Amino acid sequence: MRYLRHLIEAEVPVRVKLTDGEEVSGTIEYYDHSFIRLTRTDGPNLFIYKHEIKYLVEGG
Repeated sequence: MRYLRHLIEAEVPVRVKLTDGEEVSGTIEYYDHSFIRLTRTDGPNLFIYKHEIKYLVEGG
């Protein structure tokens, strides 16, 4: 996925809306076919399964 690779390389802050309604913000450090790793400054880093992501928006 070029888009995720771009977000990682440019260290673009993102806001991730999960299917349960929760939102988390940070930068994507890593991804594979199942999940992304979200690095945060205001809490622990998260591994988020892609099927739990409703959408993500640039600008945390």
